[in-house]
Amino acid sequence: MKVYDGSQTNGQQESTPERIKVGIAEYKVTTDSAVLTTSGLGSCIGVALYDETTGAAGLVHVMLPTAEDVEGGNRAKFADTGVEALVDALETAGASTASMQAKIAGGSDMLDFSESGSSIGSRNAKQVRATLDEYDIPIVGEDVGGDHGRSIQLRADSGDLVVKSANTESTTL
Repeated sequence: MKVYDGSQTNGQQESTPERIKVGIAEYKVTTDSAVLTTSGLGSCIGVALYDETTGAAGLVHVMLPTAEDVEGGNRAKFADTGVEALVDALETAGASTASMQAKIAGGSDMLDFSESGSSIGSRNAKQVRATLDEYDIPIVGEDVGGDHGRSIQLRADSGDLVVKSANTESTTL
């Protein structure tokens, strides 16, 4: 879907990329020049995958580290099964794990009620890294940890991940 803002350049309208919202415990994939966005990344992790060869891009917003002891349910909710679901969807769209790259953001220690000494945010980050490693997908950029929330935008035309947080300027990974 193309969106036009009415401005003209050389007699032609300029289009802006479609914005695709990815909610909590959801994933989306595009092969167009869309911008995939998600917000509310506290202890959650946003995992952006991009295949430069095919131009396929995807984003998942995971909440918890593993789907252990959970039958059925939403695969995108968990770091292990969410990354798997995103990889599967990208492969269906023509991407290859051999040419995928990952960028991750989130995993803050905003509200740490754990008794084990390891916060949900850090456990999410550890599981995301382990699952990406199983697929041999390198992490080429990250903004993880701290005690602040984030919102991210994955620009599917370039693979750039723009990270906005409450306490810093926007950064592009």
